[in-house]
Amino acid sequence: MAENYYINGTIYLQNRIIPNGRLAVSDSGKIRAIGDAELPIPDGAEVRDVSGLLVLPGFIDIHIHGGGGFSVMNATFADLDGISRFHAATGTTAFLATTSTGSLERLAEALKTAAEAIGKTSGAELAGIHLEGPYLDATRRGAQSLEHLRLPVPEEIESLLEAAEGHIRIVTLAPELPGGYAAVKQLAQKGVTVSIGHSNATYEQVEEAVRNGVHHTTHHFNGMSPFHHRDPGVAGAGLMMPELTTELICDGIHVHPAAAKFLFETKSPDRVCLVTDAVALAGLPEGVYGRHIVKDGAIRLADSGSLAGSSLSTLQALKNAMRYTGWPLEKVLPSLTAVPARQAGLSESKGALAEGKDADFLLLTPDLQLVSTYVRGKAVYSAGQL
Repeated sequence: MAENYYINGTIYLQNRIIPNGRLAVSDSGKIRAIGDAELPIPDGAEVRDVSGLLVLPGFIDIHIHGGGGFSVMNATFADLDGISRFHAATGTTAFLATTSTGSLERLAEALKTAAEAIGKTSGAELAGIHLEGPYLDATRRGAQSLEHLRLPVPEEIESLLEAAEGHIRIVTLAPELPGGYAAVKQLAQKGVTVSIGHSNATYEQVEEAVRNGVHHTTHHFNGMSPFHHRDPGVAGAGLMMPELTTELICDGIHVHPAAAKFLFETKSPDRVCLVTDAVALAGLPEGVYGRHIVKDGAIRLADSGSLAGSSLSTLQALKNAMRYTGWPLEKVLPSLTAVPARQAGLSESKGALAEGKDADFLLLTPDLQLVSTYVRGKAVYSAGQL
């Protein structure tokens, strides 16, 4: 198969923008070369003129529970593949299948299914697993199952890691629970990114968690002890501790636009990781779905009104972040590319347009309408396809 060249697009690299650039993709799905109009095109290459379009690195979502009616916790390949196709249509090229609190048996089944599907999905690439729960604080659990919350035990954690066949890249837990700091250390020693979330920890407890290996927060401001001037809590710790990268559900519902702007300005884009926290109901029409209500862009529990995940897309998160901060595309972009790649341990192959990395990229119009999504050089979504 011949190399593919995409020419005359505006290419966004990590440190500069190339107008009228050229992107060469090898038949192995890797980026072979990037340059300006002087980059030679060999005989026999397939050439696509993308004049007037932006060429961006693909978005990486490290916190996805589902979408389009599909759910990670259904523990089927069909669901995982459906999730991958649904999110590819909004610019996601790689994602972590994210669990919810459930019985150990159900969790093990979901982890095993996700592990077997790594690299096999037909849309966005399933690149790993994010274990959210069951080691969470009951008072900050949000929509997580109270019945199945547990205290962390080394042997149990090891069994979950084994069920996932080593593909767990992030674990969200409440480190202040009995055994929590030991769990943090155990996971960090395995190379897992440990995130504090659904936690009622004090500032001092977060300090101890960081000393043991926590360096991430899950959906910052949501599901955590809030900032108070006499007790900064997890929310304050995330704002003030440089070791912590903070997730942000930038939908204007989970976090007020002004607070989202404040987070970006306080932490910088290098320490803000945009996520969707999308659930199975994302993308479905408004209405009542069992215990949940979808209305006005929000997904809530019918009985309590509590938010239960989101219907956000990565592309909309980018647009919102730009609007809330007033910053240009290139300043916000790392929060959906390089930062999630780093936090998920994927930087070697993903997170930027660079020679040798996977050819995961997007073609967008100047007003940020998605034209095509490419994963490893293959078009997995084109406008009008879905």
